[in-house]
Amino acid sequence: IGYDDAAKGIDGRSCAVMVTLDQQSPDIAIGVNEGAGLHKEQGAGDQGLMFGYACRETPGYMPLPIDLSHRLVARQAEVRREGLIPNLRPDAKSQVTIEYDNHTPLRVDTVVISTQHGPEWNDRTSDLYNAVVEHIIRPVLGEWYNDDITIHVNPTGRFEMGGPQGDCGLTGRKIIVDTYGGRGRHGGGAFSGKDPSKVDRSAAYMARYIAKNVVAAGLADVCEIQLSYAIGVAEPTSINIDCEGTSKIEDSRIIELIREHFMLTPKGIIESLDLLNPIYKTTAYHGHFGRTPGEGGPGTFTWELTDKADALRRDAGL
Repeated sequence: IGYDDAAKGIDGRSCAVMVTLDQQSPDIAIGVNEGAGLHKEQGAGDQGLMFGYACRETPGYMPLPIDLSHRLVARQAEVRREGLIPNLRPDAKSQVTIEYDNHTPLRVDTVVISTQHGPEWNDRTSDLYNAVVEHIIRPVLGEWYNDDITIHVNPTGRFEMGGPQGDCGLTGRKIIVDTYGGRGRHGGGAFSGKDPSKVDRSAAYMARYIAKNVVAAGLADVCEIQLSYAIGVAEPTSINIDCEGTSKIEDSRIIELIREHFMLTPKGIIESLDLLNPIYKTTAYHGHFGRTPGEGGPGTFTWELTDKADALRRDAGL
């Protein structure tokens, strides 16, 4: 990541790492372990709602604001590693405001980038601003860049101290930046730190997989999938779909096709997306969705595949 010096807040080579493990409650385990509970199949690891979303705003079927935001911080990391802007540090975040007209992006209105830096930039804020615009914002925005964009770079004026040293509240994950940037709904469950028996993670991945394939198949231009589960029960307690009026066939028919083409039990999700593998490291940065299958190594981001699109289109009669 780049935290390799105590001056940056923490040195990953010398910091202490404490590991404390405990056994899962047997009352939960009987619902998750196949054949152990009231139901023979592997049940969900908890109750809850999970959502998946896809749209046609970007090639990756993601909303444009979160897509640009992820690309901006990815570019910041690239610029930092290549030394294009000297002594940038790892802590960074971005936010992009888009003007829409009836679900169609018109223009980028505002870009915010906060990037940690070395002390030499404290009295050169305008130089850092210009460097960030030149090396990060312009290359990422491309045709979306215009001279009327409001740009904020480190709007407090200084961002020397960052990372774990800089603020509290860094133990959790920001669930909206991990998903769709506020577009669509969220069931409230975080992903990171959970194995795929927890439907907070695995069912959210499946919901994204379904939504992306529905849109890629041309069944709708926008698709939000909602799944819900009960602890210890294998089949989802509900499947709901919202295509925001863009569906090409009846929503009820899309739900039928979903049931026909996707395995929605915890065991089925784990098997179809191949989730029992060490594939999660690269989900810790730049979001869990809108990524390229395999970009983090073999078997990563399987939920971003569109391998069901042709069959869905065929069976929908499109």
